[in-house]
Amino acid sequence: MRKATAVATFVAAPAVALALPAAGASAATAEQAVVSILHGVPDLTVDVYANGEEVVGDFAPGTLTDPLVLPAGEYDLDVYPAGADPASAEPAISAQDVAVPAGVNATVVAHLSAEGVPVLTPFVNTPAVLDAGQAELTVRHVAAAPAVDVRAGGQPVLTGLTNPNEASTTVPAGTVSADAVLTGTDQVAVGPADVTLREGTETVVYAWGSAADSNLALATQTVDASSSAPSGVAAGEAGTAEAGLPWWVAAAGAVALAGAAVPALRTRAQRTRA
Repeated sequence: MRKATAVATFVAAPAVALALPAAGASAATAEQAVVSILHGVPDLTVDVYANGEEVVGDFAPGTLTDPLVLPAGEYDLDVYPAGADPASAEPAISAQDVAVPAGVNATVVAHLSAEGVPVLTPFVNTPAVLDAGQAELTVRHVAAAPAVDVRAGGQPVLTGLTNPNEASTTVPAGTVSADAVLTGTDQVAVGPADVTLREGTETVVYAWGSAADSNLALATQTVDASSSAPSGVAAGEAGTAEAGLPWWVAAAGAVALAGAAVPALRTRAQRTRA
């Protein structure tokens, strides 16, 4: 099993011109990064801003955006209730100086902390090198809920996972019924949901929502190691994924990004093979 317990530090260039394309692309160059965003805060439709520019509007819970290829650098991310005026409103969630290194494939998740506070957590998508017939299952705990064990086909495959960490394992490709139970018990916290694990890909399952509010749900994302382009759908008890979601709106002109060494993307250190 590999777990995200460390935060990597990166140094961005002193100034990077941000020109956001209106459509996503499949892979990053040496000067770019691939970034997706998952909305995992229940009952809150939001507008997402990067460096003062609206990039996603009317973003509904449970939605995973298409991937975007964008320049590497640092980004100030702010999440406002849908329709709010950033000039006068306070963001519901914000993260300043988020470093996005060149060549990385990342997913930024707006979610609840274990205590139920809205936060932003960026994860690196790093598919494993897989044998024929194998797939990688990664689970990210981004719900206001206790530690969970993840089961595939009723059998525990990842145990003791806490918010906001992740763990991965290699399993035979195919469709499995996945759920999460409270660690050390058979009490189902979220699921079950059928998850298709495609050969040669990393399937990321997100447990999001709030246990106290009984709205825990699952969302899935598939990362193809050959193209590094993630795609995703929502599953479980709530949320839907919209294909062709209107993506990051092209910024008017260029936005200068200040460069500094900052905590950035979560990484994983260990893998197990099933």
